[in-house]
Amino acid sequence: MSDPTPAPARILVLADDLIWSTRLVGHVRAAGAEPASVRTADAFAAGLRDAVGAIVDLTSRAYDGLAAIAAARDAGVAVLAVGQHDDHVLRRDALAVGADRVLAYRKLFEDGPATIARWLA
Repeated sequence: MSDPTPAPARILVLADDLIWSTRLVGHVRAAGAEPASVRTADAFAAGLRDAVGAIVDLTSRAYDGLAAIAAARDAGVAVLAVGQHDDHVLRRDALAVGADRVLAYRKLFEDGPATIARWLA
């Protein structure tokens, strides 16, 4: 007999900053989902096949966050983007290319697991 408990949702976390990557992975886990941390655009693209959602850190020099959001959108994967609260242009652009929500770092710092759980619901 198979286990009736469904597997937790797999959420890709694209962040090249070790502190934010670790924090976001912990928040995803605390929200009841299975995090998969990646740090490059190639790893992100490869991981989209098995993901139901993705969190993209917009303030990276190692990858293009807007391109990552567009790739996720094209793959049918929901995206929560996170960035600087005062970078209104980048946050607006993230929504324009397909992010479901764009939150400031502070929001996820203060209320990460609950915010992610609401996004997943």
